[in-house]
Amino acid sequence: MAVADYLHRILGIAFAGEPDIEGATDHPLFSRMPGYRISRYEVREFDSHPFRTAKGNEFPVEGRVYEIRYALQQGAKEPSRLQIINNYEKAVKKIGGTVLKTDDEGNSYLKVVKDGKEVYAHVSAYITSEWMLYVVEKQAMTQDVVANAAAIAGDLKATGRAAIYGIYFDTGKAEIKPESELALGEIAKLLKGDAGLKLYVVGHTDNAGVFDANMKLSQARAQAVVQALSGRHGIAASRLKAYGVSSLAPIAPNVTDEGRAKNRRVELVKQ
Repeated sequence: MAVADYLHRILGIAFAGEPDIEGATDHPLFSRMPGYRISRYEVREFDSHPFRTAKGNEFPVEGRVYEIRYALQQGAKEPSRLQIINNYEKAVKKIGGTVLKTDDEGNSYLKVVKDGKEVYAHVSAYITSEWMLYVVEKQAMTQDVVANAAAIAGDLKATGRAAIYGIYFDTGKAEIKPESELALGEIAKLLKGDAGLKLYVVGHTDNAGVFDANMKLSQARAQAVVQALSGRHGIAASRLKAYGVSSLAPIAPNVTDEGRAKNRRVELVKQ
């Protein structure tokens, strides 16, 4: 038995635990397991974290991401993986949430809809003395900078292609989200200013999920862009051709959230 444990149990001496790191706090949806402190805390206003379905398929969720690492306090009783996982799963179910998937290595993937917002949580408790909680409050990225028509034209002239990051879709879907209108307007402006310009509209995905499904999804997204430009912006459909290439043309490694975000894009290529 450690000296600290001996003194605590035999002499009744209470030891003050280490405090959380500066600025750290539990996520509002979850209270912590007893006996732990926060040893790492990071909030990113917009990022992505991978989650898994009951069948084991991986899918990314984008939004505000919380990373919280809980470290066991000296002298505290260490729970089992099952205790940690069960506590979080019961907490989510109590507020109407669901368990997406649990595995044998201490991972639990959770989802809850609260106040109209989707919140996803990933408990990673393979090591119970120091484990991680990831929470993603799902949201679309606020596009601060959208390439204008002149910038797109410059990229097409220099390299024959232009990557567009201001066109948004929900995960696994091909319906264009309303916040994409600014980027679509700039593409339409480019095409209206150059009547002879014809473009391939190419959909790209990251490598998460099944390749064949991503191939169909990237094609559907490219076609959705073509339909939006011809239907809402008056561009002749004959000037645009849609293609999907899934994850066949990455511009960054698909091993980080940042890399995968760069690879999810629509590109314009001169015909």
